[in-house]
Amino acid sequence: MKKLGTWLENIRPLKVLTVLLAGIFLFLAQACGAPGVAAQPPQSSIQAPNAERYDSTKNYPLSSPAGGMNNFSDVDPRARLDEKAASDRAEALVKNAKKNIEEKSVDSREQYVRNIQQGTPLGERVKNLGEDIGSSAEDLREGLVKGTQRGLENLKGNTQDATKNLERGAENAKSNIQQTADDAAESLKDTLK
Repeated sequence: MKKLGTWLENIRPLKVLTVLLAGIFLFLAQACGAPGVAAQPPQSSIQAPNAERYDSTKNYPLSSPAGGMNNFSDVDPRARLDEKAASDRAEALVKNAKKNIEEKSVDSREQYVRNIQQGTPLGERVKNLGEDIGSSAEDLREGLVKGTQRGLENLKGNTQDATKNLERGAENAKSNIQQTADDAAESLKDTLK
């Protein structure tokens, strides 16, 4: 309690009055100052074109039911162009595949149909099939020969590398043994001295 009394005696009324007047001045300066500092920014009378607001009184068009989950399209409406591009690409690939079958195949579909309709003898059909199998077997044999030759070359190279590595290892072991023997002899000489 004595400390409180001592503190109150030390307060000078001039200091209190100065602080009180400074506070009132700041309050009035803020309250009566320029309104532009704390005011809201000016609102334009024209609304931006992308700022559409929902109006409950209007009837907005919804996407029509197109099947799929929840009776609507499963595709994003913005992706319709991508969907069309993909279907066009698929059609082009189908046409290209048909063209390749007709031009590049050994026998076309029409030839198979004609052979069956005309009753091409079984021997001739087997002969055609045998030729196809023969050419495939020849291609397989050539690939097998090339692969075997490549494998033998790789095996020869690996054997040469292994031999070189063994020779280097033997030389390293010999030099290590010689160095160890020299170190042991040197150590024995130092011990005997």
